[in-house]
Amino acid sequence: MAIVLKSAPGLLQLRRHDTHFLFRLPSGKTLVSSKRLTPMASITATPTLGLSDTFSKLKKQGKVAFIPYITAGDPDLSTTAEALKVLDSCGSDIIELGVPYSDPLADGPVIQAAATRSLERGSNFNAILSMLKEVVPQLSCPIALFTYYNPILKRGVENFMFSVKDIGIHGLVVPDVPLEETEILRREALKNKIELVLLTTPTTPTDRMRAIVEASEGFVYLVSSIGVTGARASVSDRVQTLLREIKEATTKAVAVGFGISKPEHVKQVAGWGADGVIVGSAMVKLLGEAKSPEQGLKELEIFAKSLKSAIP
Repeated sequence: MAIVLKSAPGLLQLRRHDTHFLFRLPSGKTLVSSKRLTPMASITATPTLGLSDTFSKLKKQGKVAFIPYITAGDPDLSTTAEALKVLDSCGSDIIELGVPYSDPLADGPVIQAAATRSLERGSNFNAILSMLKEVVPQLSCPIALFTYYNPILKRGVENFMFSVKDIGIHGLVVPDVPLEETEILRREALKNKIELVLLTTPTTPTDRMRAIVEASEGFVYLVSSIGVTGARASVSDRVQTLLREIKEATTKAVAVGFGISKPEHVKQVAGWGADGVIVGSAMVKLLGEAKSPEQGLKELEIFAKSLKSAIP
């Protein structure tokens, strides 16, 4: 949810009357005004769109979604909070936030190391929720949590879904739950208006892919390569064929992730017909290996802008 100030063009009217105001000019000089200002400003809360609605809006505009991923708590939760704001300001359409877990089977060495650092520094789900409760209202794009099933079970599926809904999370990606075991997750997600995104891979049989696509909410997550997450030198041409096959089976948006790490990758995948492009390990590496959180945030901003500008 984003907070918007509405005012007359070029002028923010303040809710103060018959008093003095200081105005700083570009030259550095200060003017003092005693002019009465009309109380015209109003603060309105603009609801953030959900995942599927975000894709629908972008499709009407002929645009492809930019979806960055970062790990919560790496290097620390205060930096994560700032990183979310940076990514939002760089034009992210959706942000994936990874919940650190001790046995991240789908993740490569970069994100595994980030999760380990986060957990060693005391990050836990309650702390992540507290951070998000403060940050989410300041963002204009929706957040999708990327979490393994065990943390959900530990909290209880019903309680987990209610908790993330309560802080304004719109989507959920659970990579280690097979389709056959998603019934409870899907039911509780639906009850709490959380869009449960399901994944399909290059080795998923066609019939199974169609079932996954049918059940997925928000968008369909197409894993671009076999194996774990991580930056790769190139994106397999097979992705173009997979995109075509999925789009023949559904009108839902399809976003491609795993191995997307360069502006040229983003441009290529968007050109193949993807509705969204997900970039993870390359983002996580910048924050995790920076000499300081400040440097990491600066590099993250530069990188995010380069990826965003590569999208047609």
